[in-house]
Amino acid sequence: MNNVINKIENIDIKKIHIAVIIIGIIFLCVPVFHTSLWFDEAYSVGMSNRNFIDIWDIGKNDVHPVFYYWCLHILNLIFGNNILIYRLFSAMCISILGILGFTHVRKDFGEKTGLLFSFFVYFLPVNSVYSGEIRMYTLAALLVSVTAIYAYRIYKENTKCNIKNWIIFAIFSLASAYTHYYALMSIGLINLFLLITYIKEYIKDKKLTKNMKAFLISAVSQVLLYIPWVLALLKQIGQVSNNFWIGIHFPGSFIEFFTFPFTGNLEETHYVSIPIALAYSAMIVAYVIYLYVKGNKSNKEKIKNNNEEVKPAKLAIQVFLGIALAACIMSLIIWRPIIYARYMYCAIGLFIFFIAFLLAKRGNKYVNTAICIISVIIAGYININLAIQNYDSSNNGPIDFMEEDMSKDDLILFENEGSGFVIAVHYPNNKVYFYDHNNWYVDAAYQAFGNDFTTVHDNLDILNNYKGRIWIVNATGNRLLENLQDMYGNDIEVIKQGQFSVEYKKYQYSITLVDKVN
Repeated sequence: MNNVINKIENIDIKKIHIAVIIIGIIFLCVPVFHTSLWFDEAYSVGMSNRNFIDIWDIGKNDVHPVFYYWCLHILNLIFGNNILIYRLFSAMCISILGILGFTHVRKDFGEKTGLLFSFFVYFLPVNSVYSGEIRMYTLAALLVSVTAIYAYRIYKENTKCNIKNWIIFAIFSLASAYTHYYALMSIGLINLFLLITYIKEYIKDKKLTKNMKAFLISAVSQVLLYIPWVLALLKQIGQVSNNFWIGIHFPGSFIEFFTFPFTGNLEETHYVSIPIALAYSAMIVAYVIYLYVKGNKSNKEKIKNNNEEVKPAKLAIQVFLGIALAACIMSLIIWRPIIYARYMYCAIGLFIFFIAFLLAKRGNKYVNTAICIISVIIAGYININLAIQNYDSSNNGPIDFMEEDMSKDDLILFENEGSGFVIAVHYPNNKVYFYDHNNWYVDAAYQAFGNDFTTVHDNLDILNNYKGRIWIVNATGNRLLENLQDMYGNDIEVIKQGQFSVEYKKYQYSITLVDKVN
């Protein structure tokens, strides 16, 4: 291994960095070329079909802001309703995040930090999981990371006011806030850090510098431009306090929060086994903590110098952990849990920077190499499994089954299961009834699925005057078919039935085509 490391060190590090970026982008894109969906992705696709005003109005009833959906709608206008394009957009965001290691992190913090940052963006296993998700997480991670980079540049160049840096900081900060609420908390803490810095300076010098004035302009602009969404935020907080799906379970929740930033393991979806996830996560956490405190057991001057050396990493991890703390406090205020491991992905760039910076500045080259090799092995294992799952032929079964007989006049009927929403989004021009017998009461938010999407409560009497064909979709069993047969007897004629178990997200589909003759 010594010979291998020595040979690598003799190669131009910039060339290694470029190679890591190229290989990393190819690596992350391996499992993303497919068009299967699960419930959350189906919602994103549904929103992409609406216009900008509708997205704003519908988004006020969702649990996330709307900037990501606007981005998807722009892609929709250019490429049509293309699921693959939406998926590649997520991959593009994480790819650009890795490129920032070369274009920004390398220039600001050194060659090794930039290289390791790019490496972990592409080969930290969690990014394999989220690089192709048709959700806002990779976009949020990119926006928050750019905000943090320019905030630190502004902080370091405090003696001069760089207008370009302030404009980029303000734009990406506001875009983050409009993408995800955990991104909002991220940029809120970053802005707070700058505010505290300038308050300290004002107390010391008793005068407003150009950067202080620029901060005030930036902060006021961001607040004013976010006010239109504040009412939506307050409404959503009210909805959360009454009916929210996130639950806290111990010790499971703690394990998820500890391992998720490394593996993507979440709830019942484990991409690597829990023992491996815990061992891998603990190895990196223990090592970076050791590197963080390394050298601080000496005299006061050395402690001061050591603290200054790791300050960028310290700031990054403070924001990352501060988000979790803010979410815990908010959960106590509204008396409902809003802390969820996946949402922390919005600040994954800061977490990766924390690891990369400490490994580059204080890490042992042999330990660093071992960590990188283990990361590649685990990420490769996850990537292979994702590709097997995403490209399995079973994933096409439900849509192929329906395409054989689908007519534009057919009605689609389903209840509170993700399978039905996935089917519905594939047929935006068909009339759809969602039988909300579990009383989710999400009528306004689910207008994302189209103008002909109708949420039905209490019973299915809405079908009394309907005559024609109905596609009934359950995850398992035939509950809706049995309900209709009980209600309408011989008026329900079964044309065909199919049962499907798909590999993608392990979804189940029970699909029946019936004709309601009267």
